[in-house]
Amino acid sequence: MSTATTRNSDRRVSPVFVGILAVTAVTGWATWSGFAEQPGVAVFLFVTAAWIVSLCLHEYAHARTALHGGDITVGAKGYLTLNPLKYTHALLSIVLPVIFVIMGGIGLPGGAVFIERDRVRGRWKHSLISAAGPLTNVLFAAVCAAPFWLHALDGVPRDFRFALAFLTLLQVTAAILNSLPVPGLDGYGVIEPWLSYNIKRQVEPFAPFGLLFVFAVLWIPSVNGAFFDMVDAVLRGVGIGGLDTYCGQELYRFWQGTNEFCSLPVN
Repeated sequence: MSTATTRNSDRRVSPVFVGILAVTAVTGWATWSGFAEQPGVAVFLFVTAAWIVSLCLHEYAHARTALHGGDITVGAKGYLTLNPLKYTHALLSIVLPVIFVIMGGIGLPGGAVFIERDRVRGRWKHSLISAAGPLTNVLFAAVCAAPFWLHALDGVPRDFRFALAFLTLLQVTAAILNSLPVPGLDGYGVIEPWLSYNIKRQVEPFAPFGLLFVFAVLWIPSVNGAFFDMVDAVLRGVGIGGLDTYCGQELYRFWQGTNEFCSLPVN
């Protein structure tokens, strides 16, 4: 009986996550209704809260897949409660991704639930555990982009439309970056089980620096341009134009002032 009770508590949704959901809902309503005197403030809070929700779901997907793969320790670690404070590195998983969104408008892959890989048997299970996070970002992006690719924008307020477009951009950038086969990122985790022992041993020391390497490379203008061309192509594929994402980011950075072009009606 006590074991069952403990197991239920390990999987009960955290009040912290419920609070973040509440902030997302309230600020989403404020963005939709135009209730806030400064719409940029509402957009900032809505997108930031929704982004944190997606980070929690990303890590939860890793943990839940690992649970079914054989790592029964994820529950005791609090990973199944969606509480961001339970992550191994809250700084890497929550704080830095939010800072990067504020500074650069890019979805930094979060990351840190500690999976005891020796408990998981089978290369496909290991690959799926790593793939679960980016796939969650893809699903989140599809939900945010639904009004665009379903052509259901009639009646959607302009500011809410821009906020959804920018939030979709964040999810797409996170999914692409985290899917790169670079040590330390989920993309490498997908292919790692299929590599030889010698290759894994040689690559392992570079894993802590993989994300830093990716962002250093993105500073190269040609690489940066190619990356965002890819992102724009994906967004156009789901019906989101450059104006939508541009104005979404402009509203999000309300402290810089909003381009008056974004105040014009959109079709």
